[in-house]
Amino acid sequence: MRKIPSISEAEWEVMTVLWRKSPITAQEVIETLEDDKAWMPKTIKALISRLLKKGAVSFVAEGKTYYYSPALSEDECYRSERKSFLQRFYKGAPAPMLIHFLEDEQLTKEEIQELKRILNEKE
Repeated sequence: MRKIPSISEAEWEVMTVLWRKSPITAQEVIETLEDDKAWMPKTIKALISRLLKKGAVSFVAEGKTYYYSPALSEDECYRSERKSFLQRFYKGAPAPMLIHFLEDEQLTKEEIQELKRILNEKE
């Protein structure tokens, strides 16, 4: 399994744009994020640059235009973040995390049934 780089919260915003629509230009990323974030274009370009250095994003140049795409799948990144969270807060043990979650959250009947189905499959 390849090493997934650590991605900051701000970098996640850029990755989310790229996962939804790519390949796209830096300008298109800026236009997508400018409504939700109060970031300057220079900030977004810096985030793209950091993601390129980390290997999370790739690009293709067509003349002077660069088209960016995610080099990592959304699933790979979520899996890595889950494992990191589990290790940091629960020493890698999923049961205590699930117990805390289930005690604290209100679940619909459908969500409970889905959880039961998954747990039964794991048996």
